[in-house]
Amino acid sequence: MPRPDTRRPRRHLLTGVLLAALTLPLTLTAPSSPASATATPARGSAYMGMGVVAHDGQGGLPADNRAAQTEGVDVSSHQGNVDWPKLWSSGVKWAYAKATEGTYYSNPYFAQQYNGSYDVGMIRGSYHFATPDTTSGATQADYFVDRGGSWSPDGRTLPGALDIEWNPYGDACYGKSQSAMVTWIRDFLNQYRARTGREAVIYTATSWWAQCTGDYAGFAAATPLWIARYASTVGPLPAGWSNFTMWQYTSTGPTVGDHDRFNGAFDRVVALAGG
Repeated sequence: MPRPDTRRPRRHLLTGVLLAALTLPLTLTAPSSPASATATPARGSAYMGMGVVAHDGQGGLPADNRAAQTEGVDVSSHQGNVDWPKLWSSGVKWAYAKATEGTYYSNPYFAQQYNGSYDVGMIRGSYHFATPDTTSGATQADYFVDRGGSWSPDGRTLPGALDIEWNPYGDACYGKSQSAMVTWIRDFLNQYRARTGREAVIYTATSWWAQCTGDYAGFAAATPLWIARYASTVGPLPAGWSNFTMWQYTSTGPTVGDHDRFNGAFDRVVALAGG
């Protein structure tokens, strides 16, 4: 009796395995790129000006006018340990370091940044990245003051700054109506004043302020404005403010990317620190 041919099934089996091996990697790897492009950043990673380029774009740089405006920088954990002597020798005279975000994050590099700037001779301050969707303004003000955001009358410490801008983790206005956002900001400012005796600085962008507060003008009389605009001129200011105190004008400056101008000579920086 002839022996059955057992080779054909093996050949079909081998072909099937090879086809599966060739097609499987394509199926697994194709979806990965879109997911990574739209990933939400980790909580705590936000920094001053994080949304400026995406929402307002960027243009040229302002003319060098250091006789009338004093150079500064702002830093957060993504800069790590900062070379303060290099910045000081380049003409930077004041600095703000991120201290906190929400009620869940403290900058692990804060001591090096806050004290390091002071040690080389700069006037220094700290800022809080607001997350109005997580806890109240008063609660976040307390968290900030208790973790580096306080003020001391030593002539070298600037009042704390409230960084209120586009939400990097979701809805631009943190899910709040314009009136609710104004109330949140007021609660933060009131609690900061009650704890420190100083008016906090407001850092914001004009377009965000119009969108998320309805261009509210009620804080301008007492609150210093730190405006964000990456261009050769500061542009229009939020309602109520006729002048800015500080201007973040670029995120691509030397040594530390985020560079700022104080609207006045160095003695005006000292005056703000002194209260």
